[in-house]
Amino acid sequence: MEIQVLGPLVARENGVSVVPTAAKPRQILSLLALQADRVVTVATLMEEIWGEDIPRSAATTLQTYILQLRRKIAAALDGDPSRRPKDVLVTQHGGYLLQVQPGQIDAHEFARIAAAGRAAHEAGDHRTASDLLGRALRMWQGSALVDVRVGTVLELEVLRLEEDRMAALERRIDADLRLGRHAEIVPELRVLVARHPMHENFCAQLMTALHRAGGAWRALEAYQRLRGTLVDELGLEPSARLQRLHQAVLSADPALDLPVSAKR
Repeated sequence: MEIQVLGPLVARENGVSVVPTAAKPRQILSLLALQADRVVTVATLMEEIWGEDIPRSAATTLQTYILQLRRKIAAALDGDPSRRPKDVLVTQHGGYLLQVQPGQIDAHEFARIAAAGRAAHEAGDHRTASDLLGRALRMWQGSALVDVRVGTVLELEVLRLEEDRMAALERRIDADLRLGRHAEIVPELRVLVARHPMHENFCAQLMTALHRAGGAWRALEAYQRLRGTLVDELGLEPSARLQRLHQAVLSADPALDLPVSAKR
C-alpha cells in the first residue's frame, strides 16, 4: 500500500484509494500509517479519536472503524487470492498493525533520505547533502496531514514531522551556502524569513547570503527587522550569536566570505 502523509492524506492499493471519507477512520489510518509495521495499541487509538472523553461503546465503535478500513482495502485488493484485508491491516494482541512494503510511506522515505543528507552534511560532503536534503524536501506537498482532523497523538506526530522538515531545510540551505550558491538562495530565504519572522537561523542564513552577494546593507536591514520583531513581541534581544554576526557584517569581517576552497 502506497501512503502519503506529507500533505493531504493519500493511500492507494493497486491504484485504488482506500482513504475513508469519515473523520475518525481517517485518523486511524493516518496513525497506523505513521507507525506502519509496528503495533498501535487500542488505548493509543482511543486516545487519538476521543481524547480523555472515551465513551463506553469505544471498543465496539473502534472495531467498526477497523472493519470499514478493511472493507476499503478489500475493494482495492479486488479478490487477490494471495492477500486478504486482515493481512494488510493486522490484528495483534492489544492493537493493530498496518503492514506495508519498504518505501511505501512517504514520511518514512523522507526520514531515510534526510538522515543520509544529514550524514553527508556532517561529513563535509555539501554537494551530496544539498542533493539528498533537497530530494527529501520535495516529497512534501504541503503541511503534514493537512486534510485530517488530528487528536492528541497525531498532533505530536505532525509536530515532529514539521520540526524534522525545518531541520532538513536549514541543513540544505547551509550546504548551499557552503557551495557558494548564496545569490540563488536569497529569494527562498526572503520568503522563509517573512513566514518565520522570529526564526534566527533563517535570518542568519539570509544575512550571510546577502553579505556574500554584495548586499551588506540589506543584511543589516534583515537583522533590524528581526530585532524589532523580537523586542516588540517578546521583549528580547537577538541571541549573542546573531549579534556577533551583525557586528561581523558591520565591520566587513573577511571570515564571512566564502572560503576560497569552496566550489559549486
